[in-house]
Amino acid sequence: MTTADVTPDERKEAPLLLDTEPPRTLSFSDQAAFWLNLGVSLIGFSGAAVVLMPSGEPPGLPIAGALLATLVGTVAGIAMVAGTGAVGARTGAPAMAVLRGLFGTRLSYLPTVANIVQCVGWGVYELTVIALGVSALTDDRVPHAVVIIAAGVLTTVMSIWPLRVLHILRKYISVAVGIALVYFTIQLLRQPVPEPVGTDWSQFFPAVDSTLAVSVSFVPLAADYTRHSRSARTAAGATMAGYSVAQFWCYFLGIVAILQAGSVDRIFDTFLGVTAGWVFFAVLVLRETDQSFANVYSTAMSIQNLLPRVDRRLLAGAVGVLVTALALPVRDFSGYANFLVLIGSVFVPLAAVLIVDYFFGRGRRGWDLTQDAPARWVMLLPWACGFVTYQLFNPGYISWWKDFWLQVRDAVGLEPGWWSSASLFAFLVAATITAVLVLIERRRG
Repeated sequence: MTTADVTPDERKEAPLLLDTEPPRTLSFSDQAAFWLNLGVSLIGFSGAAVVLMPSGEPPGLPIAGALLATLVGTVAGIAMVAGTGAVGARTGAPAMAVLRGLFGTRLSYLPTVANIVQCVGWGVYELTVIALGVSALTDDRVPHAVVIIAAGVLTTVMSIWPLRVLHILRKYISVAVGIALVYFTIQLLRQPVPEPVGTDWSQFFPAVDSTLAVSVSFVPLAADYTRHSRSARTAAGATMAGYSVAQFWCYFLGIVAILQAGSVDRIFDTFLGVTAGWVFFAVLVLRETDQSFANVYSTAMSIQNLLPRVDRRLLAGAVGVLVTALALPVRDFSGYANFLVLIGSVFVPLAAVLIVDYFFGRGRRGWDLTQDAPARWVMLLPWACGFVTYQLFNPGYISWWKDFWLQVRDAVGLEPGWWSSASLFAFLVAATITAVLVLIERRRG
């Protein structure tokens, strides 16, 4: 199917097949509103607990440390997202198809599968938090399964018409979300915020890694949306502006609410406890579906890299059903911190390799994004080195996995200090090795 085969009405929506030229209909405000909505999440409110106490055990961070870690992690992470999004805007290709130029078509299936796993996981988390939000609003009067199924259906419908959804977000939802955030900020700050006890700054960089991991989880999704941008500069600027403000604001409110509630388990009660809080909280619960929509749609786009001739609407429908089914038995966020570590260790170094090779390496001459793009095995090296670097500095909290990497760390004589950031070091290692490979390739060329 080519662009000529598409009807005028279809040109207003995302292409159905992988090889169709995408419409460039998203303005700066469309994209900024979209990323603002993605930056605000009920998971972000609860995830603030991981920033206050990254290891889950004392000592935690003081308020100033938690806010600074949130700022650093958010800005660093979304800068990586903006860089990869700019590549999507330039090439017009979805995120996983972009990786054909970096790794070759066959090797691009490796990060594609990783992204499918990540997006399905995030989709399940998002439907679960919607159910928890509705439960808090209704005092458990609505059955969990009913909420999950209803949210899953809405998510699936949204993923079938993604560009229309983005325009709706700009016109209506973003305004309502902004009003809700302002209202909760005023109401929560009217009450004293207790300073956590027994804190120090030793967990600062693990907290940075946690917020960075949430941001950088959008690295393998960004181009799915920025490919519809009118320019790479517009895409990058809108991503940075919309998401940075929103995620910091979201985590700020989460930190305040957790400290006032005394426990992350009661965080939603804090929001509902303010005057007319249920109205504005309901707005945030409803807009949570744009998070699940983004993950379902990007899962479909990732699968389309494997099956380029399958209609994305069929893929989105199947993914929506799968995510909904997986979310039905889930009731909590156990393992959330480990999920963030896994995401960061995979996609932080991938962002580094992608950005360096596209803007300074072979991408300057134009990547081969066709179905026959040859394998570039050497580009797996910096990605793998970045992954290993991340694990050495922050192997997470799954006992057997952590023990293995601690043994490796002891074997190589590595002793991380309080200044050690797994995310930033992994990005630096992957970027440096990629830069060396780029220089070697230039000299041979």
